[in-house]
Amino acid sequence: MNKFILALAVASTVAISAPAYAGDLPDLGGRTIVAVTENAYTPLNFADPATGQGIGWEYDAFNEIAKRLNATVDWQLSSWDVMIQAVHDGQYDVGMDGITINDERKEQVDFSDAYMTSQQFMLVRADDDKITSPQSFTDNPDLLIGAQAGTTNFYVAVYDVLDGDEGNPRIKLFDTFGASVQALISGDVDMVLMDQTSANGYIGANPGALKVVGDPLGTEEFGFILTPGSDLTAPINAALAEMKADGTIDALNQKWFYEYNAAQ
Repeated sequence: MNKFILALAVASTVAISAPAYAGDLPDLGGRTIVAVTENAYTPLNFADPATGQGIGWEYDAFNEIAKRLNATVDWQLSSWDVMIQAVHDGQYDVGMDGITINDERKEQVDFSDAYMTSQQFMLVRADDDKITSPQSFTDNPDLLIGAQAGTTNFYVAVYDVLDGDEGNPRIKLFDTFGASVQALISGDVDMVLMDQTSANGYIGANPGALKVVGDPLGTEEFGFILTPGSDLTAPINAALAEMKADGTIDALNQKWFYEYNAAQ
């Protein structure tokens, strides 16, 4: 699991060999699926530094799902803090932002099957020698942690690293993961908790600036969120199952977590 070095290959060299549309899957008849993401979660969803276009693992995966189901995707952007409610209300058909599947969120939206399993790690500056474990952070009252409110990373920071007080002044809140990472690089905070997927992306995008330390703090599964009772859940799950079986998911992992180099 602890593979954090990204190869210097170009992402486009990885071919997704799966068929564009598989006849044994449900046929949605050209239906348009309104999908929402944040474009702030490298390498799952983010703006291409060269073009500003939304790219990433989730874009590729869901575009492939739509092809296999004979559907098209209308991509929309939303901030994280309103995304789940907007999908619940039917403003969007499906949402994605590295969203952890948990019971609290299941009360608001439906989830697809898990498309990824990840773990929480401590992301620090590359020259940091003070933080080696959660305890080493906790024991130094001068150290600060950056987090995005309402995320798994925030709750792990509160309950697994600190004292369970969600108002602890050692937690500095940011609107996006990207903002918390920039604060880490600039020295405004000393640690950010990241799932392995996102940590890999930010390390690759900032060569020599960041590193992961310590053991994983927990495991989480990511899923697409859908409006409660959505008729898209079963078709999406069927397409996901096929993509796992035929190697497409593995190819996307290789492309975005090991070969994509944002700094190149």
